[in-house]
Amino acid sequence: MSRKQSNDNAITRDSLYGTTAEPTYSGIVSFMRRKYTKDLAGADVAVLGVPFDTATTNRPGARLGPRAIRAASAIMAWEKMYGMEFDPFDKLAVIDWGDCYFDHGRPQGVPDEIMECAYEIIRQGPALLTLGGDHFISYPLIKAHVRKHGGPVSILHFDAHSDTWADEEGRIDHGTMFYFAAKEGLVDPSTSVQIGLRTSNPDTLGFNVLDAPWVHKHGIEATIAEARKLVGDTPVYLTFDIDCLDPSYAPGTGTPVCGGLTSHQGLQILRGLQGINVIGMDIVEVAPAYDVGEITALAAAQLAMEMLYLYASRPGGQACTV
Repeated sequence: MSRKQSNDNAITRDSLYGTTAEPTYSGIVSFMRRKYTKDLAGADVAVLGVPFDTATTNRPGARLGPRAIRAASAIMAWEKMYGMEFDPFDKLAVIDWGDCYFDHGRPQGVPDEIMECAYEIIRQGPALLTLGGDHFISYPLIKAHVRKHGGPVSILHFDAHSDTWADEEGRIDHGTMFYFAAKEGLVDPSTSVQIGLRTSNPDTLGFNVLDAPWVHKHGIEATIAEARKLVGDTPVYLTFDIDCLDPSYAPGTGTPVCGGLTSHQGLQILRGLQGINVIGMDIVEVAPAYDVGEITALAAAQLAMEMLYLYASRPGGQACTV
């Protein structure tokens, strides 16, 4: 008895729900083999790529991150992720919307183009899981979420860097965007938490910091408990810079810093935060030109799946509660 073969699910799948298997080494690439479409009807989450990296201060290349994360995700797309109580794709209708378009030749207009692209999607209902791109993209993405839901929001920020360096002139820089977000009232530093930091910035702007030494000393469970206490039931925008992970786990990034979190720590901290009120999420700074064996892109893809699991586990089920 033969069984029907499944192939190119990014285009051919009928339902937006469920996990289906196909050869991991072939076929059309989308994030986790989700349907590749601009049609938002019935979608709970849209995966959006933002291939922007001209705000980097060290090695460029994160513009190729969305493609690399999608490709790496194919190896995981054939079954429910290990240890999850449920398959997020059984609860959430997830599509891959493709990439945000912007005119790189007119750089001052790019932030607004990203914001408008994101807002046009979320205003129609779906939440966003965004694949970067460098970390500056979080600023226009947060703007889009505050525009829809109101603000300020809390941020749950995983990173080697604070990204709160002061600038008064609107610099497009992946180290300044949370300075702007705090000063403009988009985020509330008092209910936000930055995890994994290991570069110096004396002005925290009031953000709560659980730096990498703190995480290593106190452990995963204490980090989860402290982060959960700080964000409470506030609406949370979750942003994960892949350089939060130590370069031994994520070499493919523009500004690596030794002494970071392990992949296990990053994944387990996210897993332990089930029930927080996530409204939007991104994974950024994957630069595949510096990767080794795709381990950085693979880590990012798995972290992105943990974000979907968090979103599916938040209060209120599929409907956003903000």
